[in-house]
Amino acid sequence: MSLVSKKRLDLPRNVLRSATALVGALSIGLTSCDLAPEYHPQKFLYPDGWEGKGIMGDARPADDVNREDWWTAFNDPVLNDLETRMLATNPDLQAAAEAFTQARDVARETESRLYPQITGFGHMSANKGSDGRLYNNPRTSTSLVYESNEAYSGAATWEPDFWDAIRNSTRLHRNLAQVSAAQYMSAKLSLEAELASDYVALRGLDAQNAVYEDSIHYFRTAVQITSLRQEGAIGAGLDVSRAQNQLYAAMAAQSKLVAQRRVLENAIAILLNTAPAGFHIAPIQNVKMSLGVVKINPGLPSTLLERRPDIAAAERRMSAASKAIGVSRAAFYPHITLSVGGGFEDGGFDLASISNAFWRVAVQAVEPAFTGGLRRAALQRAWSQYRETVDQYRSVVLSAFQDVENGLTQTGQLKKAQDEQAKAVAAAQRTQSMTMALYTGGLSNYLDALVAQQDTLAARLELVATQTAQVQASVRLMRALGGGWNVQKLPSTDQINTFGPFQYEGLRNPKPVAGIGRAPLPQDNDLRGDHKN
Repeated sequence: MSLVSKKRLDLPRNVLRSATALVGALSIGLTSCDLAPEYHPQKFLYPDGWEGKGIMGDARPADDVNREDWWTAFNDPVLNDLETRMLATNPDLQAAAEAFTQARDVARETESRLYPQITGFGHMSANKGSDGRLYNNPRTSTSLVYESNEAYSGAATWEPDFWDAIRNSTRLHRNLAQVSAAQYMSAKLSLEAELASDYVALRGLDAQNAVYEDSIHYFRTAVQITSLRQEGAIGAGLDVSRAQNQLYAAMAAQSKLVAQRRVLENAIAILLNTAPAGFHIAPIQNVKMSLGVVKINPGLPSTLLERRPDIAAAERRMSAASKAIGVSRAAFYPHITLSVGGGFEDGGFDLASISNAFWRVAVQAVEPAFTGGLRRAALQRAWSQYRETVDQYRSVVLSAFQDVENGLTQTGQLKKAQDEQAKAVAAAQRTQSMTMALYTGGLSNYLDALVAQQDTLAARLELVATQTAQVQASVRLMRALGGGWNVQKLPSTDQINTFGPFQYEGLRNPKPVAGIGRAPLPQDNDLRGDHKN
């Protein structure tokens, strides 16, 4: 049974009128009006130079720390290998990359509204009516019991973006995708610095362990000397007890140090996507810190704004917030939708006749007359959110300056403290040697020698701790300076789209942009950590 009239349609005239109206609306839609305020990044006044003093040691060039692989400036092959493995398999970093992909897809979903939305419909059915249906008299009714229906149709709807609401929403989400990319870079830099700092701390414990080994050997000798003097009746048993107490206390402290080192190894293993039980870093038996410091040139304060991914993220949030104002403004203007639909329908399976055609062309305009302040509140909120992002941007910039100043101050002062502590160690070792020689010769009591030994051990451990803190401060300074990153590495808005309008392949794993993203690899689930360092 057909749902359309069998009358002839005045098709040319109606189609012409509808097409003319549609073309006119399309022309107007192409000349849209951007209601977002003109966006300019914030400008700040800041000092011309840095107050802190940078590291003055080691002749390695400053350019090394401005590279993306900034940790290679320490010239440690083990650290280089650990960083490479971490960047390849760290699950937190890969999750951040997936978050960026999702942000790109949200932007693509928003942009899709700029295109006509086209749908198709097909329907075929065979139907039987009931003889006992209402108002049906089998003796007088001539209606058919059996009937069939077939229909094919298509429809297209399109929203002319007169007021740039869709475009500004698309720009907003592209900016937010850039924020996600900057957050990925921040997470990457944070993980790189965390791994480097943990590795520096581990090597510092290796140096402290070597100091304990050296001191324990010395303390054993002291126990032997005091025992021999007691056996010869020229020394007191009290001296032996004091020497033994010093020895066993140092051995206990060394055991605690070994436990701390293992905890650091476990932390590094997790960063490398490895179960701690299958990971180990061979210790270095050296009483000196194995990692030296590097020379760092912080550059000018103005360049810091281009080298920190967190600053780039805050700036992109400002840009997105400005686009949200345009979206809120567009709500005050009519919401217009164009739709076209048509097809064929017949009671049988013969659709060739033009009389079986149906079509519809419509233009809809919606303008809320009164909303009780809804749109004005949304616009006011958008302006407030924009100002909030401006304040947050300024806060991030100030925190960045603080990080750099702290790093410069710490590296400079810790270098001075290291030099002074080295002199303290030398003086303590001289005192230890002299007091032990005097005690052995019977010219002094053992208490003086014991105090000198304790002072020497404490001074040597403090020297290693200062060296470790200085290298860790340089790691923090490199991180504060952006770790070789710059804003040019942020993907542009044109690179945000994950696929084109007519692309239907490669959707599972989109191509990486700005080095962010990759397909899952088999080694991602291999937590054995067979590699030894």
